[in-house]
Amino acid sequence: MASRPTVSVRTGSGEASTSLTLPAVFTAPIRLDVVQQVHKSIAKNKRQPYAISSWGTGRAVARIPRVGGGGTHPAFGNMCRGGRMFAPTKIWHKWHVKVNQNQRRFAVVSALAASALPSLVLARGHRIEEVDEVPLVVLTSTEGLTKTKEAMELLEGLQAYRDVAKVSNSCKLRAGVDERNRRHRQRRGPLIVYNEDNGIVKAFRNLPGIEICQVTRLNLLQLAPGGHLVRFVIWTEGAFARLDEVFGTHEKAVLLKKDYILPSAKITNPDVTRLINSDEIQSVVRPAGSKIQKGPSTQHRKPLKNKGVLFRLTPYAKTVRRQELLSQERIKKAGKKMAKAQSAGGAFIKMMFTP
Repeated sequence: MASRPTVSVRTGSGEASTSLTLPAVFTAPIRLDVVQQVHKSIAKNKRQPYAISSWGTGRAVARIPRVGGGGTHPAFGNMCRGGRMFAPTKIWHKWHVKVNQNQRRFAVVSALAASALPSLVLARGHRIEEVDEVPLVVLTSTEGLTKTKEAMELLEGLQAYRDVAKVSNSCKLRAGVDERNRRHRQRRGPLIVYNEDNGIVKAFRNLPGIEICQVTRLNLLQLAPGGHLVRFVIWTEGAFARLDEVFGTHEKAVLLKKDYILPSAKITNPDVTRLINSDEIQSVVRPAGSKIQKGPSTQHRKPLKNKGVLFRLTPYAKTVRRQELLSQERIKKAGKKMAKAQSAGGAFIKMMFTP
């Protein structure tokens, strides 16, 4: 997040004229996960339900009917060339996703805070190497421009036209056969945010890659295209001054959004290593104890086969086992006595029957 006290207001030639206090929205926490999740859900809300219809059976025609006038060329079936898709979509499919209002606002302020960091803007691919300052703020008189030529001169004076040229050079044909109404593709350029439309929309609308938005209608789809944080934003002085009115501060609730307070970071100093090693924390932390070497506990032993595990789980099993062993010994001793008695009786009988 940006933490500079002021931001310079640039003229058409790029010179600093006045300065404005940095709005509190640029100090909001940057949450990439929130931005990606909200963008993915919001982008689904402009889809239109579509489905296909099939003849099916009961029309006295083949399950794979033929195209009229096409000879033997089949149609409709998913296994046919030019046929419908397998398991086609239904119009009762859940096409849209509801997103909580607070999450949408959180994502917008995170995208705004990320747009104030020049390193992130450069990493995103915007050509701002020669731009004097980010966020870039221009005079309010810019809102009165009506000609595209004047808008180009303004961008050239601000050293921001390289980003527009990059967009113009990136225009390519879309690969594949699905090109209906979206034959060309190109990059995204700067986002122009204004307060009052005195002709600025007409001046910038024909430049490739440039989008225009009113400050009270900032949209995550424009601030983070594709769910990727950071976009090069050019503010007018009137729009930049209204950001505290639109989003509020960390201490003061905003009037335009009911019961909304700007989110703040969990910690003011993100250097966790420095915090842990500071004298204030180390003075109250208990000293580290000796390491306890534990044996491997990943091996699973079966109690029915391992007596040690069985006795640990069921202590009475040791008593049962001892009784079983004593019983086996008693049976074994009794069997020996019976064997001796039987052998003596056999010898006596054999002696009695001798001739």
